[in-house]
Amino acid sequence: MIAVFVNCFAVLVGSIFGLLFAKKFSDELSDMIQTAAGIVTVVLGIQMAFKYDNIIFLTLSLILGGIIGYIIDIDGAILRFGNFLSKVVSKNQKDVPQESLENQNNKNFAYAFLNSSVLFCVGAMSIVGSFKAGIEHDYSIIFTKSILDGFMAISFAAAMGIGTAFSIITILVYQGALTLLSGVIQPYVSDLLISELTACGGAIIVMIGINLLGLKKIKTANYLPALVFECLFVVLFPIVKNLFIQ
Repeated sequence: MIAVFVNCFAVLVGSIFGLLFAKKFSDELSDMIQTAAGIVTVVLGIQMAFKYDNIIFLTLSLILGGIIGYIIDIDGAILRFGNFLSKVVSKNQKDVPQESLENQNNKNFAYAFLNSSVLFCVGAMSIVGSFKAGIEHDYSIIFTKSILDGFMAISFAAAMGIGTAFSIITILVYQGALTLLSGVIQPYVSDLLISELTACGGAIIVMIGINLLGLKKIKTANYLPALVFECLFVVLFPIVKNLFIQ
């Protein structure tokens, strides 16, 4: 678990730096930082998205995942969780009327928490790095990821706020679970599955970039079930294919 704690620490430190710098920025400069963060996020997402092996899997996963996410309202659930965390963080702030403060902070907090959590947790480095840390005690991949996440946390925190720092909760739960269960899970995780999950995660990260750039408001969290559909397609397709061949 040491690698997971290092990753969380890197994101926390990066977020603190971003928040400290953001206080000295004008609105125009803050907008420039958010635009830069958006462009970098889109580039990163596109790079990951092209890791796909089967475009049909990716297409169906995003469509079906989006429908399921909309029906169960994942975005709303994360927003409510963000509201709860935001109230804990802002309860001692008295300079602004509490109702106005809560409404604004809740929205920004949940937005930052959601987008940074997705960015830091989807992708091959999270999966492979956690497995290598848990089974081989090789922390090199997660340490490298920690450096990258730390720098991204600076720009995300400066652009979106303190919710970025609380993404360490998601990192701790997600990567911690992968590390602890690595011995059980790894035999079922193929290179194809990692490629497809990376591609699907990349597509979702592109959505985050689009949101940061203000091009369109996308409820990114509603597309998270797409990752589950990718797993199902990769596992079930060979079985179905063999049935038809026979």
